This record gives sequence, structure tokens and C-alpha cells, in this order.
Amino acid sequence: MAPSSYWLLGCIFGHASEVSEMVIVSLMGGLGNQMFQYAAARQITHRLGTTLKLDITAYTSDPLRTYSLSPFNIQAQFASAQELAAMRRPYESRMAWYLLRLNRLLKLPYGWTVLQENHFRPFDSATVRASGNVYLKGYWQSEKYFADIPDLIRREFILQNRPDSANREMAGRIAGAQAVSLHIRRGDYVSNPIIQGIHGVCDLAYYQASVERIGEKIASPHFFVFSDDTTWTQANLRLDYPTTFVTHNDGGNAHKDLRLMSLCRHHIIANSSFSWWGAWLNPNPDKIVCAPARWFNDPALDTRDLLPPGWIRV
Repeated sequence: MAPSSYWLLGCIFGHASEVSEMVIVSLMGGLGNQMFQYAAARQITHRLGTTLKLDITAYTSDPLRTYSLSPFNIQAQFASAQELAAMRRPYESRMAWYLLRLNRLLKLPYGWTVLQENHFRPFDSATVRASGNVYLKGYWQSEKYFADIPDLIRREFILQNRPDSANREMAGRIAGAQAVSLHIRRGDYVSNPIIQGIHGVCDLAYYQASVERIGEKIASPHFFVFSDDTTWTQANLRLDYPTTFVTHNDGGNAHKDLRLMSLCRHHIIANSSFSWWGAWLNPNPDKIVCAPARWFNDPALDTRDLLPPGWIRV
């Protein structure tokens, strides 16, 4: 056998000594997307009792997004360049790829399971059953990926630092009212034609219909409005109920708005993973959550598993 073939066999069959079993998750997109990705991977490591590592290399080529989970009480480390190279090495040549397939066929103890979502799709139960060394790359936008550990996920998405005075004051106002968070997502949904074509924006008719639903179900609601475009929102949103526009958490403080949203009793969310999490982090089993019936512009995208049971599609 040629020396190069011995090296490949060593990579496949003898490589297990280089790393202990772990799950590496590729983080992409904004805060809400990163939370979905973390939660799906955390379910696997919790079940297997293994280590969770974060691959944040996608942000080296993304000028608009940054890694955003550092304010939370998450249980993970960053994947090293060596660990990422070890995961990728069996796929770097056709011979190595075939040897890896043979390794899996023989059920030998080494190998990486690479699970990748190439497009938005419904819940895939194979992901939550994954074992061994696992690499996740996708969005995993369904509560079903972590439905068996909701309390753990809520604990790990608690902010590490105590709120500042402005957020303590706002939290007090929320606690003293029949608070309903209302999120309007604009930003790149409006400014970027490609993203706008994928998502679109929820129109004012959606928000008015959702407000009416809330008003029919609870007495004296007070709406706390969150948005990445406060100027447009304040100029265009008119409600027949007490309304507070939450505008003080700008820049890199989205996680602070997320905490305030989760403190509200009920929620009207946008077609946004950010406000999805603002509603989900509220543990109240009696909460009312209104969500847009159309999440994407493309009707062919199957969003059946995107919203938890009980959330109202408006």
C-alpha cells in the first residue's frame, strides 16, 4: 500500500485520539438565528453528555453580522482552527471520503456526522437523534429541535449582567401592566432587495388585526413596541390602546430588548426569528402569541413546524 494510503487510513481509523467527541455548530445570521442554531446543538450535547463548540468563522466574511451570544449564560466554547481542520480533513480528498464511508459502514468509533440544511425545511428528526462527533450547519428554526429541554434553554439564554437603570425602569413598567410586546422588523427586510424578496415585511393591516385579537381576549392591554426602525414605526403605527415605544436600546443592545420582550405577558411578533425568541422565552403557559400566517414571500416554503402549538397565525 502506498504511503499516502496509510496516511489516509490513519486519518480515518486512528484519528479518534486527536479529539474527544463533540458537537460543533456553525453560527450564521443575526441574534435570533444564532439562538436557534445554539439551541439545536445544545439538545444534542445535553442528550449525549458531550461538549458544544461554536464555529464563528462565517463572520469573517459577513460585514453586516457579528457573533452575538456572548451576553448570555450559554454553555459552549469556540471551536479551534485545529478542531475545525480535524472535522474537515476526511472530506478533503475523494479517497478519504470513501474511507470515511467505509468507516461508518463498519460502525467503527470515529467519524463526523455532518448535518446541513441547504434550504428552509420542516423539522428533521434525524438531527435530534445524531450521535458521535456532529457538525451542524443550518438554521434549525423549530422548537421541536429542543422541545425536550425548554427550561435548560431558557436558563442559558438569561443575560449574564444585571440590567442597567433604563432597562430596570422599563422592566418595572412592563411588570405593572397587561404588557404586550409588538415587534416591527424592517431594516434589511426593506433596504436589501434580495432579503426583501425572501421575507417581505408585515404590513400595518397584520398588526391592526393582531391588536384586535389581543383586545378581544384580555382587558386593558398596554402595547410595548420594539423595532429596528423606530422613526418609521412612531410615524405610522396608531393603536387605540396605551402604547410605549421602546427606543433606548440601540446599536449592539438587541439582547436587552429581547429580555424586555420576554417579560411581557403576551406578544405580537414579526416574521423574524428575533421576536420569535422574545415570545418563546416568556415561560407563561397562558400567553397569547400572534404571528404572521405568511412568514416568507415564497409560498412553497413549508413553515408548518416554525411556530409552536397554540400560537395564533394572523
